[in-house]
Amino acid sequence: MPITTVLFDLDGTLLPMDQEVFVRTYLGLLAKKMAPLGYDPQKLTEAIWKGTAAVVKNDGVQTNEQVFWQVFRSLFGEAVMRDMPVFEAFYRNEFQQVAEVCGKNPAAAELVGDLQKRGLRLVLATNPLFPAVATHSRIRWAGLEPGDFALVTTYENSRRCKPDLGYYRDILEELGLTAEECVMVGNDACEDLAAAQVGLPVFLLTDCLICKPGCDISQVPHGGFGDLRRWLDGLMER
Repeated sequence: MPITTVLFDLDGTLLPMDQEVFVRTYLGLLAKKMAPLGYDPQKLTEAIWKGTAAVVKNDGVQTNEQVFWQVFRSLFGEAVMRDMPVFEAFYRNEFQQVAEVCGKNPAAAELVGDLQKRGLRLVLATNPLFPAVATHSRIRWAGLEPGDFALVTTYENSRRCKPDLGYYRDILEELGLTAEECVMVGNDACEDLAAAQVGLPVFLLTDCLICKPGCDISQVPHGGFGDLRRWLDGLMER
């Protein structure tokens, strides 16, 4: 079956970044924003991590958004929901400063444009831990637009996370796709390579590779954007 769809990870793939620097900057700005409302920075950070951990373990009954805020309410009480507009304002405003610690690789936007011209459908398969406003911002930091993708996974429209195989199956079901007509491109040897277990060929971009000690990717297609182009060309010429 010919390839019709390419799934792309975002952070560290289309958008170059050091994950630790990104998270540290993001949480620091959020803590500063919420401190005047009485949120202790350490407790807020701990709550973010607890909420994220719960989302990663989501069994699919609720959306990731519902799971996250359920944890938040359990830690801060129902009153926290009154502050949701402030959290949303943070992502529209202060969060944009995080772009300063991210890179930008023109090769990413060039490849996306070329694949669109070739008639391929594109999916932004980023781990859905963030609201759409934050994910759409990061897409633009990479020189792209949310409209470039047939689907962008966010915590509002997703019920599972990587590396849960259900995350990839949900994408296939949502778009009426088969694994045989799709490929996954990412930078995480755990989260993105999990797609192979569903039947998607996977390419790992190594510019910002995340690979635990002892992890062997020698048998996995990998390299830079030039290598990725050649790999995709090979698949589409079959």
